[in-house]
Amino acid sequence: MTIIITDLDVRRLLPMRECIDAMRVAFREFAAGEAVNRPRMRYLAKHPDPDRRYMANVHVGAVPSSGIACVRAGSQIMRPATAARERRTYENPQAFNWGFVILFSIESAEPLALLHEFELSGMRVGATTAVAVDAIARPDAHTLGLFGTGKQARNALEAIALVRPVDRVNVYSPNAEHRTALARDLSRDGLVVTAVEDARAAVRDADVVCCATSAMKPVFDGDWLEDGQIVVSIANSDVTNKRSEVDRRTYQRARCVIVNDWESVIDNDQTELLDPIKDGVIGRDRVHELGELLNGTVGVKQEPRGGLKDGIIYYKNNSGLAIQFAAAGGVLYRKAMAEGSNKVIPTEWLGSDLSAYYKAGFRPSP
Repeated sequence: MTIIITDLDVRRLLPMRECIDAMRVAFREFAAGEAVNRPRMRYLAKHPDPDRRYMANVHVGAVPSSGIACVRAGSQIMRPATAARERRTYENPQAFNWGFVILFSIESAEPLALLHEFELSGMRVGATTAVAVDAIARPDAHTLGLFGTGKQARNALEAIALVRPVDRVNVYSPNAEHRTALARDLSRDGLVVTAVEDARAAVRDADVVCCATSAMKPVFDGDWLEDGQIVVSIANSDVTNKRSEVDRRTYQRARCVIVNDWESVIDNDQTELLDPIKDGVIGRDRVHELGELLNGTVGVKQEPRGGLKDGIIYYKNNSGLAIQFAAAGGVLYRKAMAEGSNKVIPTEWLGSDLSAYYKAGFRPSP
């Protein structure tokens, strides 16, 4: 039988710490040439309403150690950004996210599970940020400047706090109600989250400046950055959309830029990085992949307090990868099977019966 793993199951079965561990495995295997990933593919199609577009979001890849290959298929109705409306919005007619990940067995090629994508999508972004921060940040990094107040920002804070002793967070959003609510919801013993009234206050004195927003344009001025800081962003361009959370000055001040996958930079036409390289703002030799840090082929570390070098370290969480879903999906599948799932469908419903061909000695291709 093939099981269905829902968003509720993801929240229940996958603690953030285990998601972080899964991301670390995925990127190490990717750097070693064992995990397989193709850059994500997105496209827009004409919609009956001229102010809207249909949008597809597809990832494919495999992590052999998890035993999983996967296809992520996201399906959305989107209202593009305009001169009058700065940000694109997603407006499915029903209040549902129509997206899932098919988990295939590498051993048998059978579909093992259909996995809701929404909850895991936010978790794996935050978990991957935590993997990068853990690889780069000094052990005593404890202050966080946070831009954003939605799902991605909350996941980023949760994940970073698991790899460093975060005790102070200054959060900024243009929406005062949202930043106040996040500070109220996430403050606890040992963690003070303060809603600040301007973007510069979020940057000031932070060990890590983390941008987790839906912004189309830079959310702070790169001149505000302080030497020795780590900057993280998750907003990236693709062939359907041009956006960046950081400005060119941030690239100028970066000692190096870390990305998840250089092939995705090229394939997704991420001009916010490609143009500074083309213009000589930062050399291509100073751009490294996250897996290279994890495997020790590249050494990038935040300087100790009091010994800060000029410039900052910029981690551009530049693309979602299928290997993230495969690695975490393997954890989820094994846990769901161990406890027993009542959300099942016959596996044969998802395949074509070729027994007559096999009996006749043929092995037809798909």
